[in-house]
Amino acid sequence: MDHLLPAAPWLMALAAVVSAAACVAAWRAVPWQGRQSALIMAAAMLVIAVSGGDPLIGLVTGLVLIVSAMLGTAGVRGTPAAATCCHRALVSLVMAICSFESLSAGDWRGATQSVVESGGHGGHGLDGLLSVLVIAGVIGVVLWTVVSEWVLVPVHQGRTARLLAVESWAMAAGVTVMCVGF
Repeated sequence: MDHLLPAAPWLMALAAVVSAAACVAAWRAVPWQGRQSALIMAAAMLVIAVSGGDPLIGLVTGLVLIVSAMLGTAGVRGTPAAATCCHRALVSLVMAICSFESLSAGDWRGATQSVVESGGHGGHGLDGLLSVLVIAGVIGVVLWTVVSEWVLVPVHQGRTARLLAVESWAMAAGVTVMCVGF
């Protein structure tokens, strides 16, 4: 599968790194669950960009992102950081689904046949279902970002609020590029 946007993996990685840097800069406002999630997303997107779409790396990266999403929400229920931690977890899940979609659709560059295709699963409609989930996830992330920034009363003020807004918009931009670019 050729990229619609050849620089998509690197743009995705850049957005994830910007998001992680903003999250780390807002250190005290973000619990460890949120920081680990942001850092894992950045590392995963860099690995995907460097790997060139290797299906095995996509599988491992997807699994790591799912575990990170689960850890990212552990113990934050009822805290002021719960919404942003759930937002990060949703982004991790969308990125994981995209990693799995690359398995069902074949290698990102079309150079090799994917593990899933060679097992015959690509013909069962798995790619179509994952595409729908990715699109729904991207719409959810973007809507969550818009609502949290423009409709809801902010939890934080000043520098921290600006950093968390940068993080949120960078995550939304990253998953949007991922959806449009692949």
